[in-house]
Amino acid sequence: MLQRQFGTTGLHASEIAFGTWALGSDWWGKTDDPDVLIGRAVELGITFFDTGDAYGQGANEEFVGRALARADRDSIQISTKFGYVLDSDRQQHSEGERPHDWSPEHAREALEGSLRRLGTDYVDLLQLHNPRMDAIERNDLFAELEALRDEGKLKHFGVALGPAIGWREEGIRALETRPIAALQTVYNLLEQEPGRDFLETAERTGAGVMARVPTSSGLLEDKYTLETTFSGSDHRRHRPREWLVDGLKKIEQLRFLVIPGERTMAQAALRFILAQPAMACVVPTITSLDELEEFAGAADAPPLTPDELARIDELYETRFGLEPAVS
Repeated sequence: MLQRQFGTTGLHASEIAFGTWALGSDWWGKTDDPDVLIGRAVELGITFFDTGDAYGQGANEEFVGRALARADRDSIQISTKFGYVLDSDRQQHSEGERPHDWSPEHAREALEGSLRRLGTDYVDLLQLHNPRMDAIERNDLFAELEALRDEGKLKHFGVALGPAIGWREEGIRALETRPIAALQTVYNLLEQEPGRDFLETAERTGAGVMARVPTSSGLLEDKYTLETTFSGSDHRRHRPREWLVDGLKKIEQLRFLVIPGERTMAQAALRFILAQPAMACVVPTITSLDELEEFAGAADAPPLTPDELARIDELYETRFGLEPAVS
């Protein structure tokens, strides 16, 4: 498992990271035991673990902290997020979003809570969680983040954009006007905007990009069929039918990326992301040991060739023949 540097910063991470969002929740369906998953991830060479205080009202951070308690702290990187008011009844998912609090006081209080739950003295990366422009433009907030860094409670700070793909202006503004080490965004074979703009800007400003939703909510794991359904509180049940139908048509056009016994569709999806300049790491949401083994295996899968990357670009520019071409 290779380590990558976030641009020109001092932050390093395993190129395949572990997105812990689903652990302890049912928003991605049932998950395997968090202790087992995280323990196996460390064995496989994954060193970067991404969580957030809003996930399960802090429960996710507790899972991560407990599972990493026996790991060598100096050899792993813990990333968390802040910004949401945790005592709100509204949940941060597709059916609603909690209110934000971007005051310096809340930032400090949130980080202190995260450190307690994670059982650590510092986090390697603290990210603004789904910020809008009002947060990016708060000088007092970023002054507080710098103060927390000077106190040793965090090593780097950045922004994690969402919940839906977007927030282009916020991301560009943060990269160009704030000393952030990382920008996390949706980016994958099927959803490359505004990620392309972020990658270009980050390469110029010296930050690193983290790609979340790398398999397009599971489409690129090559496990869905037209008969696939999502039940319970799985967030994918809110997607329109066209998302699945059109997605499967696109997957068939990407079938050339699969090399039997060497590179699965999911591994090709991760290798595509890692081929992009300014990409620091890819952060798949992991729910099972099978997923973990496959995603971690992308580190050893054959890189995509220039011809394969060119063919992907051609398909994307024509929207796989399913939508109007990008002008």
